[in-house]
Amino acid sequence: MADVEEPKFNSLADRIAALNKQKNFSTPPTTKRPPPPPPPGAAKPVSQAATPNANGVSSTQSPSLPARPQKRNPPSLPQRTNTARSEPVAKTPPLPSRDVPPPLPDRRNSSQPSPALPRRPSTQPFHSRRGSNSSEVSHISTISNLSLNPVSSRTSTTSVDTAQPARRVLAPALDLAKLPPLPPSRKEREAREAQAARENADREATEVAKAPLLSVRSAPVVPDVGSRPGLPPRLPSRPRDSPAPSHIDETSSGAPRRLPPPPSAYVRPTTASESSRNPSSRSRDEVPPPVPLSSRPTFAQIDAVTVRASTNQTDCCLICRDFSAPDSVAAQYPNHSLPRHDPVGYLASVLCGPFPSATDKARAIFTWCHHNIAYNVEEFFGKCIKGRNVDETIFLGKAVCQGYAEVYQAIAQRAGLQCVVVVGHGKGYGYTPLTKNQPPPPRDPSGHAWNAVCIDNGEWKLLDACWGAGNVGEQKYHKQFKPQMFCLSNELFGLKHFPRDERYFFRSDGSIPTWEEYMIGPVRGEKAEFYGTATDEGVSEFTFSPAEKHIPVYSGEVVRFQFGKVCEHWQPERHGKGKPYLLLMKVHGLDGRKEDLVPLETDGFWWWTDIPARDLGAPGQTIFLYALTTVNNKDARGVSKEEYYRTINSGSYSMSWAIYAKWELV
Repeated sequence: MADVEEPKFNSLADRIAALNKQKNFSTPPTTKRPPPPPPPGAAKPVSQAATPNANGVSSTQSPSLPARPQKRNPPSLPQRTNTARSEPVAKTPPLPSRDVPPPLPDRRNSSQPSPALPRRPSTQPFHSRRGSNSSEVSHISTISNLSLNPVSSRTSTTSVDTAQPARRVLAPALDLAKLPPLPPSRKEREAREAQAARENADREATEVAKAPLLSVRSAPVVPDVGSRPGLPPRLPSRPRDSPAPSHIDETSSGAPRRLPPPPSAYVRPTTASESSRNPSSRSRDEVPPPVPLSSRPTFAQIDAVTVRASTNQTDCCLICRDFSAPDSVAAQYPNHSLPRHDPVGYLASVLCGPFPSATDKARAIFTWCHHNIAYNVEEFFGKCIKGRNVDETIFLGKAVCQGYAEVYQAIAQRAGLQCVVVVGHGKGYGYTPLTKNQPPPPRDPSGHAWNAVCIDNGEWKLLDACWGAGNVGEQKYHKQFKPQMFCLSNELFGLKHFPRDERYFFRSDGSIPTWEEYMIGPVRGEKAEFYGTATDEGVSEFTFSPAEKHIPVYSGEVVRFQFGKVCEHWQPERHGKGKPYLLLMKVHGLDGRKEDLVPLETDGFWWWTDIPARDLGAPGQTIFLYALTTVNNKDARGVSKEEYYRTINSGSYSMSWAIYAKWELV
């Protein structure tokens, strides 16, 4: 038998196919395995005969292989033939000795059951399935439930080795009353928010007539005609069928005006020394205490305190209040002398620090704006207004109404005052009054800005620092201090200011006027022209009668011209510049053929005179309210009507006048 080298296979599939062809995959015989091959160089053993196997196929035991010769080229494999199962298998070259692979498992079903896998010991307690309404079951509670099981803790509750069957322990029933409430769903939250919004809207609708902050009256409202003092009766020249003026209530004119009672005379209390002179005032056994004569005030000191106390009682409004101290402090700090770093804080300290009163602090800031900020007419008329911060406005010294309001607010808030900027409409430069029966324009509360500041007693006060510093005319700025823009009551202030936000009317009665009422005003038609010089002399423009600009000449009526003071406490010698001027009406006579000056009567609060309409002049002419300022180059303060007539009758005199108001005849 020639030496055959072991065939080589490229893959496992080729090897399996070769084994199938050899039919050499049956169970190996029970005979002993052949001995191992002899070492190289030993004699070749004699080959054994082929022995048929159980399937009838003869199998030949592979002889021991001799030493493999060293050849370069392996011989070709012998040709294999496919034979039937009954035919003997042709001898093939023996393969090299190798361990026979283990037999493949039989694919036939076996009746022997497969061995059971070892059971794993239970390491975790049995948990029952939670319901949808149950909360989280803690591990501790589960262990406590299992501890009630009589089975040993070392034995699994599901073990099959124990004789006692496994028992399932359930968690105790949960008490729904002890569970925390579930969070609201999204629909519930939306429903609650909608309900809260509806309630807020209903509450605002019911409280629309209420002001957020009610101010205390700081100055008298427009004087009621019914509270005038008793005046001379009107002349009976009015026809019976002529309509009565709409702005005068004749039925209530007879009620006397109620003024605060004059300060009562001081009654000096009886001292102990004086009471000792009257033995009947005390018992005979009572001994008076010693009197400290060194500290006892004199009667002059007591009288001075009494007068000062009565004077302070009359200062119950801002018009009559003495603001000389805040005004003098405000004039000491010009804007060019301020530090470049934090000028607002510096002004808040020097202007408001000396005064404990919030009203005095607010007045000092108001007066400082008058001295140091001018209206920027260049940018206003050039329509190129630039936005600046507060510091830039202070050092520039120019601003429009918005700049005034922002500077005032910044200083007031740094001084600890509550202050806001109010934006709205103002009847200032460029405003044209409505003519009679002219409809008001559409609502547009814009174009102006002012302030609201909280002063003493929590009162919210409206003020206009821009209008209080001066006025604009002929595209020029005229610097003129107007303290009434700080002292006016909120009711009178609102006649020329309409805020965009209705919360900032701050009226004492909480009323909120409409845009139409504001534009039309208390006078349905053009109002008589009023000049600011009258206010400086204590004459109020809101008490003028007739208030209309046009007066009909051929009405057949007697026209009453009547004016009042700005405040019932106002005294010209103390609050003004001295004694009052004599007021006169300049008229043109019947059909405008003779000019005349008619002096007005006065009771200290009201000035009035009655003139027939025909004696005022002809239609198209103008009549004036004059104040006699000088007579013969001398100050005319305190000149009475009798002194005026004596001067006129003397024939040689010189006089000058100041205009307070003007009307037109139609």
